Amino acid sequence: MTVRVHLTSRRRACATAAASAALALTLAACGSTASHDSSMPGMSGMPAVASATPSTTSSSSGMDHDMPGMHTGDGLSDTQDGYRLAPATSRLAAGMPTAYRFTVMGPDGRPVTDFTLDQTERMHFYAVRSDLTGFQHIHPAMAPDGTWTAPLAALTPGRWRVYASFTPAGGSGAGHDLVLSHTVTVPGDHADTPLPAAASTTAVDGYTVRVAGELMAGMAHPLTVTITRNGRPVTDLQPYLDSYAHLTAFHEGDQAFAHLHPQVQVTGDHGGPTLPFHAELARSGNWRLFLQFRTGGTLHTAQLTLAVS
Repeated sequence: MTVRVHLTSRRRACATAAASAALALTLAACGSTASHDSSMPGMSGMPAVASATPSTTSSSSGMDHDMPGMHTGDGLSDTQDGYRLAPATSRLAAGMPTAYRFTVMGPDGRPVTDFTLDQTERMHFYAVRSDLTGFQHIHPAMAPDGTWTAPLAALTPGRWRVYASFTPAGGSGAGHDLVLSHTVTVPGDHADTPLPAAASTTAVDGYTVRVAGELMAGMAHPLTVTITRNGRPVTDLQPYLDSYAHLTAFHEGDQAFAHLHPQVQVTGDHGGPTLPFHAELARSGNWRLFLQFRTGGTLHTAQLTLAVS
């Protein structure tokens, strides 16, 4: 079933207000609120890689993830606000686990070594192939000199993009959530996998995931995820990264990045079955969603294509 986006009454109200200069204040009130914040074979049940970075500064967790501390931008540049992603290489070997090393350079030209916690980690690292397959979400370890090492599972040949999501703890970017990315080539013969059609449900490891919402590009709207198993509501979701789910989305074509968190308080190992999100996807078209959730100590990664008007 395709998830379609329809013109909402709120948007019609805004359009009507725009027709009258006398209702300019009403029009301003109708504007949307901006939001900011593994499927390789055999990876859906892998536990998350723990970070070995020393603890220095902590940020808030839980329901705060969807308002302050949400990521801005599309993640398609290796520089933002004076910060730069400096990789050790732009080529990685195919068919074997490999280490991707990089440094975050600050506006002062020095490696950044002080990061704030975001969902229990100081660095969230993602890798996805240009056809939006092979998704990996890793928490790399940082050496004292600021060099990060992300242990990637085997990559298939093709063009990949890797993303570093972090929050500097000091300097001019202190408290600002940034996402920087870089393209990586994995040599070898390859062919793109067509993106699955947009749908409202998908299955993973015996679970059924349903997504409901009317999303328009550049506008904030609610997005609801419901998880069931054998037709019954799932109510034993366990915390993963200080939340009941972790949702990452990539835009078909340019691989623009979006990162969403459920707006629900974590209260032990009994989350679900419904998870509400505050979603804003900047571009129209298809987005590939990767929803990660944990049950019984196992991490599951559900994939689904969402159409945004």
